[in-house]
Amino acid sequence: MRMLITGGAGFLGSHMCDLMIAEGHQVICMDNFLTGRPENIAHLIGNPQFELIDYDVTNYIHVDGPLDFILHLASPASPVDFEDLGIRILKVGALGTHKTLGLALAKKAKFLLTSTSEVYGDPLVHPQSEDYLGNVDPIGMRGVYDEAKRFAEAMTMAYHRLHGVDVRIVRIFNTYGERMRQDDGRAIPNFVSQALTGRDLTVYGDGSQTRSICHYSDLLAGIYKLMLSDVNTPVNIGNPYEITMLDLAKKIVAMTGSKSNIAFHELPRSHGHDPKVRLPDITRARTLLDWAPKVGPDEGLRRTIEWFKKELEK
Repeated sequence: MRMLITGGAGFLGSHMCDLMIAEGHQVICMDNFLTGRPENIAHLIGNPQFELIDYDVTNYIHVDGPLDFILHLASPASPVDFEDLGIRILKVGALGTHKTLGLALAKKAKFLLTSTSEVYGDPLVHPQSEDYLGNVDPIGMRGVYDEAKRFAEAMTMAYHRLHGVDVRIVRIFNTYGERMRQDDGRAIPNFVSQALTGRDLTVYGDGSQTRSICHYSDLLAGIYKLMLSDVNTPVNIGNPYEITMLDLAKKIVAMTGSKSNIAFHELPRSHGHDPKVRLPDITRARTLLDWAPKVGPDEGLRRTIEWFKKELEK
């Protein structure tokens, strides 16, 4: 296939480029490097299967030649970005999704939207299945991301119903791994960077809030199976391994051999309405895609810690 990957220089996007090239596909990576990093894709420059376009997907998009698939991954996704990049996040969720869907329609290409577990907000049900409609504060600090993705899902399904675009929607639960930014602001890069540099690990609140953590390699395997399926409705992809933030911090301290302490802080404004629990119901993925995660937290965290060590040595 010949495919366009928006946000292709980001943490997940760059790994997606790697996977698709490894599977024999031709990849056009589109990124304006707002949060993506050139070093994530530097190894692909010069590869005949790879093309880079430095461009903002919220503008009109033109791509020469045929396209078989569009994967719309572009969007800042870290809580630290919600305050500073809120309007940019809303624009890429709304305008970026509209422009990429228009391109899919024009090219008769299949379309995949990377949505998020944040569409469920601070959930009132646990675990969260795709049928749960969510508990989201549209005007809170997190609303710029939550509502951008909810709108993107609505737009995607409208193009499917009204224009017949063949779409896929993946709802991504907390994912981690190599190539995350050190200043990403999410728990695992924060904890690992702090532990490796001997700083206190910052735990917000009392640390009882939970997340399910999925290594990026499992996520990508699930997304690829979804791409090749005929499932048009949203599918949760995540690891149903649930851990509190306090226990995660302790685990990372132990795995790094750090002498760091754990420091408790009040939730910052960007964490407003921070979900107290997050756990995917992956019944749909297991049933329809025959997918389940394979990388356990110890193995995934080991790989991530080793990568961060090398980054800090640069």
